Amino acid sequence: MRYRLFGKHTGLRVSELLLGAGNFGTRWGHGAQPDEARRIINAYAEAGGNFIDTADSYQFGESEEILADVLAGRRDDFVLASKFSQRATPNDSILVTGNSRKAMVSSVEASLKRLKTDRLDLYWVHYADGVTTVEEIMHGFDDLVRAGKILYAGLSDFPAWRVARAATLAELRGTVLLAGLQLEYSLVEHSVEFELLPAGEGLGLGVVGWSPLGGGMLTGKYRKGERGRLEGFGGCVFQAENSPQRSAILDTLIAVADEAGVTPGEAAIAWVSAKGPFPIIGPRSVEQLQSNLTAKVTLSPQMIAKLDAASTPAPVFLHTMITSTDNRQRITGGKFDDFIQPPQAVA
Repeated sequence: MRYRLFGKHTGLRVSELLLGAGNFGTRWGHGAQPDEARRIINAYAEAGGNFIDTADSYQFGESEEILADVLAGRRDDFVLASKFSQRATPNDSILVTGNSRKAMVSSVEASLKRLKTDRLDLYWVHYADGVTTVEEIMHGFDDLVRAGKILYAGLSDFPAWRVARAATLAELRGTVLLAGLQLEYSLVEHSVEFELLPAGEGLGLGVVGWSPLGGGMLTGKYRKGERGRLEGFGGCVFQAENSPQRSAILDTLIAVADEAGVTPGEAAIAWVSAKGPFPIIGPRSVEQLQSNLTAKVTLSPQMIAKLDAASTPAPVFLHTMITSTDNRQRITGGKFDDFIQPPQAVA
């Protein structure tokens, strides 16, 4: 396993593949039993993995409880991340869900108890509730850092403009900086390339891509009759092969994988890594983990170009304007082809 810095605002040396714990437990009716979860974590650690991502809502708290037992005695060997915003139990009230500071404090205390730890290394807002201001969220994060409950803060599944506002407010006010951005990213869902990925890169955030396999669709297993998340999670966190373009994406992926001598799943994860984000793998078995862990192949520029050509969504405004050939030439005095572009997005 190789390691990379998690964004520009931390010194965290994080393994190139992150382990998602949404499948640890069975309270959702589909997932890994505790013993299998232990084997997955042990195999991930033996391969050099050091980042585990969970949430209070995963398997209604069972994921955190399993992690507490498995990580006993080696807690400091991992970056342990969790999230809040959804229901940690089926009966949680409106006051302990959402993004408010009250929900944040109640949730972090409950997560710490389930995880049997004194702090979280990274705490995410699971996704935007649409009503809590980023000022309240960032003040809440700052309180938790000062209290020693969390070390770093991140936003998951937020609009790019809100991510930018949160990061800027923290910089201006000298509070805890936003460290990470989590989003869905795969060959069948990369519209985030228009706004969210450039925002994460320009703001120096550690960007994490969940569901790099499209809920398993990009492994090709559903073409073979397997059901997996399609039935187990009722279609949630799952991208169906439901259009000619998606069929073309999978056909191209299979061809590229054959050319590279790897599985389609390995190639799909390698594509995400090549684009910059940290892929989160979410195996339900040791066999799935081992397949994911072999996704260390480096795809050639030609292979990436083939996958991009098959999967890139049509641009939307204002990208249709600022990326047009005519406008690029106008804004560079007719010298766009001779202008060396900066290697990274700027804020």
